[in-house]
Amino acid sequence: MKKMETELAQIGTRKESKTGAINFPVYYATAYEHVGGVSTGYDYTRTANPTRDVLEESIAKLERGDAGFACSSGMAAIQTVMGLFSQGDHLIVSLDLYGGTYRLFEETLRRYGLHFSYVDLRNIEEVEGSIQENTRAFFIETPTNPLMRVADLQALCHLAQKHDILTIVDNTFLTPYYQRPLELGVDVVVHSATKYLGGHNDILAGLVVTKGNELSERVKYLHNAIGACLSPHDCYLLMRGMKTLALRMDRHQENAWQLAEFLRKHPLINGEVFYPALDETERDIHQKQANGFGGMLSFRLADANLIRPFLNRLELITFAESLGGVESLITYPATQTHADIPEEIRLKVGVCDRLLRLSVGIEHVDDLRSDLEQALAFALEQP
Repeated sequence: MKKMETELAQIGTRKESKTGAINFPVYYATAYEHVGGVSTGYDYTRTANPTRDVLEESIAKLERGDAGFACSSGMAAIQTVMGLFSQGDHLIVSLDLYGGTYRLFEETLRRYGLHFSYVDLRNIEEVEGSIQENTRAFFIETPTNPLMRVADLQALCHLAQKHDILTIVDNTFLTPYYQRPLELGVDVVVHSATKYLGGHNDILAGLVVTKGNELSERVKYLHNAIGACLSPHDCYLLMRGMKTLALRMDRHQENAWQLAEFLRKHPLINGEVFYPALDETERDIHQKQANGFGGMLSFRLADANLIRPFLNRLELITFAESLGGVESLITYPATQTHADIPEEIRLKVGVCDRLLRLSVGIEHVDDLRSDLEQALAFALEQP
């Protein structure tokens, strides 16, 4: 098997045999002729599209899965996977969870009869104690968003297999370049491909990868039935972004590690920096299942009153939602990504009013450090 860097760079190459096009063409057709009364394998673009097929084959190969599915957003990918479950089913979910996923689970899917328990998945005993007769899946973020907590995937998979429970991992933060959960026994991987896989803050996309023929066929049916499919043009743009994933992820990580060390020593932060490489216990677990730490980190300022002057003073790093692009973005989870989580729950899991999440871009690290330094200095001077 070729190295990941090679597989990424070669996405779409040698797939168009008629013309030899290096970049696979965009097929905009919504309907396809049944030549001689027989289907060519393409009938209607929601069911299958040649451009989307190349993307789906590529992500399945990169994640070491059996089938890939391209969706119109990361949330559409999760919604598609949730179609596997029925009224009365119970899922155990990461305690520290992306707010959009929490909103889907609590405000929509609970109304359809699904039940969710939010558990610190680092505690295997607590996870096992939360299993009910109707538990059908673990939904896992590792590292979590935004506190970067690391769950032991192999231990969770062993527990899931013991109880005949499906395992689903959101692999958005690390991508298959740094982590391949299916190789560890996970059943389903989802991505917000809007983030690192696209890499340029210019498309909205989601991906699902499955392991096993039966599960793949079930998700294939749901993908077509629900219909939240990615457009051909966005498939093309996503493949173009993925070609440089290896280069970008290495730079994201290099910058993030240096900024995490800088922030940890700053007097306004008091060591409250969350990055998998910094916690000895979580680092050891992480290194068993991943070959990189990624470009995401979070930190707490000493006082919530410093948040506004700090954010307003930033000159290079942009205060905006989302993550994973080449540009550095900083987010205030309490009012942005996690605003829909009730305050008492948000505070209980650690997403407090002092917390900021930083998506470290590929700019020169000296410039990023200088920007953080001057903004912190300004905040420190405030009365």
